[in-house]
Amino acid sequence: MIKAILFDIDDTLFPTTAFALEARKAAVRAMVAAGLDFPEDVVFDELLEVIAEFSSNYAQHFNKLIERLDPHHERCRNADLVIAAGVSAYHDTKFRSLAPFKDVPAALRAAREKGLVVGVLSHGWTSKQAEKLVRLGLAQHFDPDAIFISEQIGINKPNPKLYQRACERLGLDPTEVIYVGDNPAHDVMPAKSLGMTTVWARRASRWNVSGEAVEADHVIDDFEQLRELIEALPTPH
Repeated sequence: MIKAILFDIDDTLFPTTAFALEARKAAVRAMVAAGLDFPEDVVFDELLEVIAEFSSNYAQHFNKLIERLDPHHERCRNADLVIAAGVSAYHDTKFRSLAPFKDVPAALRAAREKGLVVGVLSHGWTSKQAEKLVRLGLAQHFDPDAIFISEQIGINKPNPKLYQRACERLGLDPTEVIYVGDNPAHDVMPAKSLGMTTVWARRASRWNVSGEAVEADHVIDDFEQLRELIEALPTPH
């Protein structure tokens, strides 16, 4: 009997990769306009290298970008203004464009109406992931006691202990929980190894589940398919 459903956030509830690309391009355009004297494609490629080397959670991307492109400030007369322009453009894009896939709220409502505990199990910094839920307008759909973020727990994906800990805190056996995510290696495989029912949400996924050692129990192209799957479940007692 399924009693809970947990969701990944990034590229599952909203198109994170596409959004980040749009926001980073906006930041680069703003930095060049503010006086960073390099072609936009050169700045953008260097920014991607910084992100790859220091991770997307690094707080000083644009500072590091200036250090690498123009260490002696020969082509950037006021680095602080250029960095501020990039940060502002990035956040303006975030505030303007951040939105869930249109079919996500209906699927979350269907899960709550079915009587399931509806929660999140996500990798990342607690403050960033929590902010995403609020800005996406989805926070009200989730049980506050069923939101698990890797920094908060102290265990990162793809360690199955993260999934096990979430189930323990819910007081449920893994076999009573569905997990929905976009990444076969980080979402499907660890959850499946514990006996959770797994759903691969592939519409924004950067990976292909075919050929993986463990395949998802269900593959969906949108959350309308997920809603149908949820409505077909037996109602929890």
